Amino acid sequence: MRILMFSWEYQPYVVGGLGKHTTELVPALGALPDVDLHLITPRWGGGAAVEKVGRATVHRVDPPAVEGDFYTQAWQTNRPLEEAAHRLWQETGPFDLVHVHDWLVAFAGVNLKHSYKVPLVSTIHATERGRGRGSLNSDEARAIHHVEWWLTFESWRVIACSEYMRSEIADYFQCPLDKIDIIPNGVDTARFDRLNGQDFTLFRQRYALPWEQIVFSVGRVVYEKGFHLLVQAMPLVLVQQPSAKAVIAGRGPELDALRSLAWNLGVGEKVLLAGFLSDDDRDRLFKVADCAVFPSLYEPFGIVALEAMAARCPVVVSEVGGLKDVVRHGETGITVYPNNPESLAWGIVHTLQHPEWAAARVANAYRVVREEFSWERIARLTADVYRRVIVERAVTAW
Repeated sequence: MRILMFSWEYQPYVVGGLGKHTTELVPALGALPDVDLHLITPRWGGGAAVEKVGRATVHRVDPPAVEGDFYTQAWQTNRPLEEAAHRLWQETGPFDLVHVHDWLVAFAGVNLKHSYKVPLVSTIHATERGRGRGSLNSDEARAIHHVEWWLTFESWRVIACSEYMRSEIADYFQCPLDKIDIIPNGVDTARFDRLNGQDFTLFRQRYALPWEQIVFSVGRVVYEKGFHLLVQAMPLVLVQQPSAKAVIAGRGPELDALRSLAWNLGVGEKVLLAGFLSDDDRDRLFKVADCAVFPSLYEPFGIVALEAMAARCPVVVSEVGGLKDVVRHGETGITVYPNNPESLAWGIVHTLQHPEWAAARVANAYRVVREEFSWERIARLTADVYRRVIVERAVTAW
């Protein structure tokens, strides 16, 4: 199978879950013996123009200089991506299928579908209306929503990362449920396993005193990630567990508001806003934290919760979106009511005060991660979708 994939993000440019997903999926797909995969991506963060990643090939395209809003930037950036795809098609031969990740690269994907009469598969990682908690509050948001609808309409199959996202896609875009396949995100436990047995005493001292218990959260600091709920929960946590200290890592537009909130609530000294962390430091923090907390208001999947589980860190998450699919309450973690600081505080305190119960959940979570969320399994499931679509296209008149 010759597969042409498009993604807005790919390492070294990884902003969120989409970039993490494609960075891990590409080599895993390339390792399959019957998959010849080529990925085209904008060259946002440098990297070689053409790079072999195992058996897969990555093509990075320099994006144009664009003035205007984000929608305009995406639309105009698709033009050189599509031009690169046409050159690749002519130089290396036809592809059996085009796979695009989210609306950001939909323009190129749909045009190639019609140019070469090949089927299109899309993975929808999140929706604009979902980020707006059911609303579309600007012309740009409505334009993005329309492209998302168009992409699901044009796609032969649609891949969603969770049961929640499958329902959202069906509801928001009137996409038939039997057109949507659920394939989760994954995580590589090896990157955490290699840290086992290392002494992180000095590293831990950067973030907390020796007697403090680290309550760790990480992600882009935007409203829908719910970091403000963690800050609001901290006064309640500290009444019962004075040793707790929140460490929030990440950058984003809500950072200053979060800092002001912490000091206004009198917990400024117990909330550390660590800013940007390298992947290595983030992984080390998962290993030294006493609890990982993800209080999202909107979360299509929740790959950071999966990473915490792979690092054997107890997790507390809001029972929202895809987090409900990843974390099973009382078995692999604790789920709490969304948008509820009191419930969040209960989950944190319970985890910190009952380490033996937390350890049992950690063991269950690690086993589930290894069995259900390995990238090898996810690559096989994705390739199964490719095979189905290619077989169906072979007996279908265009």
